[in-house]
Amino acid sequence: MQIKNSIYLALLASLAGCATLPSSGPTGRQIEKSATAPVNGPPIQLVQIHAVADIPAAAEIASPTSLQSEQAPSPTDMVGPGDILDINIYEAGVTLFASTATNSALTQMTSNPGVQVQKLPPTRVDDNGDIAIPYAGALHVAGQTTGEIEATIRKALKSLSQNPQVIVTMAQAITNSVIVGGEVARPGRLVLQTNRESLSDVIALAGGYRGNSKDLMVRIMRGTNSVDVRVNDMVENPALDVRIRPGDRLMLVDDPRTYSILGASGRVEQVPFRRSSVSLAEAVATAGGTNPNLGDPAAIFLFRYIKDAEGKEVPQVYHLNMMQTGSYFLAQKFVMQDKDVLYFGNAAANQPSKAIQLISQLFSPIFTVTSAVSVIQNSNN
Repeated sequence: MQIKNSIYLALLASLAGCATLPSSGPTGRQIEKSATAPVNGPPIQLVQIHAVADIPAAAEIASPTSLQSEQAPSPTDMVGPGDILDINIYEAGVTLFASTATNSALTQMTSNPGVQVQKLPPTRVDDNGDIAIPYAGALHVAGQTTGEIEATIRKALKSLSQNPQVIVTMAQAITNSVIVGGEVARPGRLVLQTNRESLSDVIALAGGYRGNSKDLMVRIMRGTNSVDVRVNDMVENPALDVRIRPGDRLMLVDDPRTYSILGASGRVEQVPFRRSSVSLAEAVATAGGTNPNLGDPAAIFLFRYIKDAEGKEVPQVYHLNMMQTGSYFLAQKFVMQDKDVLYFGNAAANQPSKAIQLISQLFSPIFTVTSAVSVIQNSNN
């Protein structure tokens, strides 16, 4: 009998030492109270979702307006620093282009009717945009097309040759190219053939993207400007498929959008977006709904950072009561955003049941020990 009393006293003491019962999180009332009167910091705005007007507008997809331009595409053969040119200079004999044709000149032309061509070594446009031509010196060609460079060289050699003919071709294009990196099949330098290629064209020419399109984000860097475009958004909105210009740098990054599920739900985890747009109703269904033993369907909260009038990020909490029929329709209109936190409030009414479960778990060893003691005592008798 003394053993039984000792066990009862030990377990009762441990139960008395439990200040609180296990919980998956605060109740809906606790969240509302802590939001309106937080311990530290200013109050957090709590929005009750009762009508469509209470639903926040879906986040606008960042439009690459800074990259849009009405400027006509630059010529594909425009030259700049780093380009390598092939230059051929054709010259005929003096007698062929003599101002006065004599019999001897005609005889010489007949005996040597061919045209001489001078092929220069591959010529690189230096950092200053100049090239060096024998007898003509340094010529500034940056910003000119190959046809304009031909005219520039011909003019420079006019005093040395009667009528030189020049052909300039692009051996290696640097100016009329873009750099593509990240999650593409063939990263590297890509030459624009028409200067009318769009973002999707460049991705396709680079061998296509790797991975899932819903998780990919394209960062377009043009000078000091930088714009992010998600691949899935570009597919759904052709206006985002902007024209790429020479000198652009593109980086495809694996950047999946996710939202977190916490509290008394069927599952607690971080969930990636399955599509470009996910509604709150779909997010609740993905979470498995409210746990019937722990959660309160009237306490569904969504935590999000929004930008105020000054462009600063401020926290905001949205409350949806899923015990009301209209809330299920409102949840279909509510669009989830990246890094949202969906919280299922803990039900205050489940505390007694938790207490019963806890007592049952604490006292179940007593019955086992009591039975064992009784068996020992009976055997001794």
